[in-house]
Parts: sequence; structure tokens; C-alpha cells
Amino acid sequence: MTTPKLAAGSVFPAIDLPVLSGGTRSLAKPRDGFDWQLTIVYRGKHCPLCTTYLKELNDRLPDFTAQGTDVLAVSADTAARAAAHMEEVAPQFDVAYGLTIPQMQQLGLYISGLENGRDVEAPFAEPGLFVIDDSGLLQITDISNVPFARPDLAWIAKGIGFRRGAFSNTPINGTHA
Repeated sequence: MTTPKLAAGSVFPAIDLPVLSGGTRSLAKPRDGFDWQLTIVYRGKHCPLCTTYLKELNDRLPDFTAQGTDVLAVSADTAARAAAHMEEVAPQFDVAYGLTIPQMQQLGLYISGLENGRDVEAPFAEPGLFVIDDSGLLQITDISNVPFARPDLAWIAKGIGFRRGAFSNTPINGTHA
């Protein structure tokens, strides 16, 4: 299933989901003390490449937090599956769960079914990466239909630095009419 993609420079959708640490989080709004948000959609517990990517995200977390960018990972997994998965990852960032198919569609994600993974219990979102600025606008977006085509997190951190620094007064890339 494919869906219309979010446009760079658009207002990021207001989606709130429960997080493993308790309470709920907005996919678009950073926690207090941060002004930008990096939201990473991962496929779920069934995906070993997601485990590797989330562990790398843990390693890169200081690069993001030093720039005032909060980090949130999210999947369609249930609370139990997400918690079991995060035992292996030991994230230092919040992890949201329960992303629904309509929410996946709202984010413009590719959606795969049970036949696209092992130990899969329900349709799931393929990877997505979204960087939202302090105005709620989508600054950086990357959507993939496979788990092995994801952006390098070191380059994403550098890109956020460019957007927040020398290029902060330029239009958001990809928005020329």
C-alpha cells in the first residue's frame, strides 16, 4: 500500500502515541528543553536491521541533543512487543508504540503486510525519518520501502546542524515551486 508523501516544509501532523516510559508523546513536538524533533519510524521487533539502526541512534544521541534536537522512535508494535524489543536496544530516547494504519497513511509511509516479515503480527510501517523544526515544519524527510535503505545518522546530525546554522535563513530544501 502506498500513500501520498508529506511535503518538505509542510506542517507535521499532530499524532500523539503512548511511550514505553509512560504517558504520551507527540511525534511532532519535542520535550521541554529541546526545540527541534527527530522522529524515526522503525518497522518493529521483527526487524533485526531496525535493532541495529536504533542502537546506532543511541550512539549518535549526543550529536542530536547537543543541537537541541529531541529524539523519538515509533513503531506499530504493541506495548509488549516494543518493550521486549527495547530490552535489546536499551534506548536512551523515548520509544512510542501503537502507530495505526491511518496514522501511517497520514505520515505518507509505505505499509507492508504479514508476508513482508517474520514473526509479524499485523501490518507495519516501513522506515521513515522526519526532522521537525521549532515552528512544526518538516525540515528533513526520508521515507523508504525497505529496511536496508535508511539515511546515515551521522549525516542527519550534520544536516540538522547546517539547517540550524549557516542555512537557517534559507528556504527548506525541496520547496521550490
